[in-house]
Amino acid sequence: MIKSLFNYEFDSKNEIIKSIAKMLFVVFAFYMLVVANILMFIWSDEPDTFNVQQITTEFNEKHGLETVAGSHTMATTIHMSDVLLNKTGGYLSNDVIYPSVFMDNIPRWEFGVVEIQRVMALSLRKDLSRSQSQSQENKDLINAQTAYNNDHAKWMLPSAESKYNESMNSMIAFTKDMADPSKSEAQFYTRADNLRDLLEELSKKLGSLSQGLSEASPNVRVNTDLANDATAEQSTATSKYVPVKTKWNKIDDVFYEARGQSWAMLHILKAVKYDFDSVLKKKNAHASLDQIIKELEDTQQPVGSLIILNGEGFGHIPNHSFIMANYISRANAAIIDLIDLLNRG
Repeated sequence: MIKSLFNYEFDSKNEIIKSIAKMLFVVFAFYMLVVANILMFIWSDEPDTFNVQQITTEFNEKHGLETVAGSHTMATTIHMSDVLLNKTGGYLSNDVIYPSVFMDNIPRWEFGVVEIQRVMALSLRKDLSRSQSQSQENKDLINAQTAYNNDHAKWMLPSAESKYNESMNSMIAFTKDMADPSKSEAQFYTRADNLRDLLEELSKKLGSLSQGLSEASPNVRVNTDLANDATAEQSTATSKYVPVKTKWNKIDDVFYEARGQSWAMLHILKAVKYDFDSVLKKKNAHASLDQIIKELEDTQQPVGSLIILNGEGFGHIPNHSFIMANYISRANAAIIDLIDLLNRG
């Protein structure tokens, strides 16, 4: 009888364990098949554009600051970091768990934003905050630029988020000092040469994006690496014609990286429009900058397809990469024209 009772209790415990295991399996399967897919859909939504004037006003009110030269650029750069880290789903590029580990479009968008933030951090450190080449660099901006160079996919020791938060806090500290009349060592110089240098860096980014997007379909380009310089040399010989083609599984990566860079660049140039107003007026360059902004705004149109399509030539299937390349190339051409205008006396 005792043995029978023991077997009964043992069988009962087994049944309970089996029931719990089944319940956990159902919960896990539900998460994998339903909840995770819903999260992936929600987290794949790109952040909207924002009003740089409104963001600047809110930032200044929050920190009790006056609007001074550079306020719009700094508040916008700081807000973009905040959006990057705290958007729906948070920062996904360094996630190592399901489902975000299988997402690639938004992480590539994030990397595009990071790339422009790195450009801004370097420009602030070496140009926009310095009166001349012999002047001393600002310590907060040194830290901000160094922190933003952390690997964007690093998830610990230190994580990308912690370093980017550190960079954002350093920029906030600089912005506070910049608006404080008693701290003259923190300055933002809205000179024509500083604007030109920033635009040149942005132009290089746009040129690279345009090339990458154009290579979504098989093509052959003429090698122009040594063009316009009869004395130029390169390390090793290359063919006159260079075959180019982005791998099929990287096409959407290039597209969303372009979306991210264009999103960040759009807001930077909108902020520049206010901070460099006197420079632009003197050069009668507001229309030129407005044209660049218009082209970049077009890059942010909603994507009406679940996948990035790249049809051939003038075929029936649209080519999203070529359309994006068109807007970016036009924006880059307008930036080059604006740089030329700023170079004139």
